[in-house]
This record gives sequence, structure tokens and C-alpha cells, in this order.
Amino acid sequence: MDNSTRFFEADIFARQAGVELIEVSPGRARVRMEIKEQHMNSHRTVHGGAIFTLADTAFALASNSHGIPAAAINAHISYLTAARSGILYADAEEYASNPKLASYTVQVSGEKGEKIAIFQGMVYRKTPRS
Repeated sequence: MDNSTRFFEADIFARQAGVELIEVSPGRARVRMEIKEQHMNSHRTVHGGAIFTLADTAFALASNSHGIPAAAINAHISYLTAARSGILYADAEEYASNPKLASYTVQVSGEKGEKIAIFQGMVYRKTPRS
């Protein structure tokens, strides 16, 4: 089991929310979530918190993919359209980085490629210990 898989397996909240790891590479991550009853809000659309959790998980995996502990210091999401069923995907990509700070963009889409949300986040990278 590689470090990214161990990192994901330790994220109990994401796994309980139904997030599944697809792939991780340096500065990138892809996760998915099959929409179930537990993800629905009162309008019978996917709860914003479920979409945020999906995007945040991709963000965490991508930002920690370099082997240096990274902690979120800012996150913002814009919801573009409602999701009602099927599978959602979140694709995180490193946008900019330096030794201490890094920015990421996460695109959340439906299984037909429809744009559901855009998430942007920044992490602080902890100093590696020698």
C-alpha cells in the first residue's frame, strides 16, 4: 500500500461519506462518490456539504501527494448546477506552489462531464523533519 492510499484509508470521514479513491500522482488526485440517499438535501438534490467533502478529499490527497504534510488554510467552493443522481467525480490539480504554500483547483463533475462545482484551496506545507 503506497503513502497516498494509506493517507486516504486514514480519512474515516471521507470514506464514511462514500468517497472512493481513483488515483493520485504528484500534485493531482481523482476521487468519486456514488450519489445515495444519505447525500440528499431537503430539495432532493445532492447536499452542498457532500459535494464539498468530495472536493476537499481530492484537495487533501493532491496537496499531500508530495510526501510533505500539508494542512488547509483556505477553501472556497462555487456550486454551478445541482446534482441529483449518478456518480460525481472530483479532479484536483496543483495550480501554484512554493516550499510553504500551495494552491489547488478542484473540478467536480457528473458522470457525463457536466460541471457541478469548482473548488479552490490553499495549504500550508509543514517543514519536513530531517
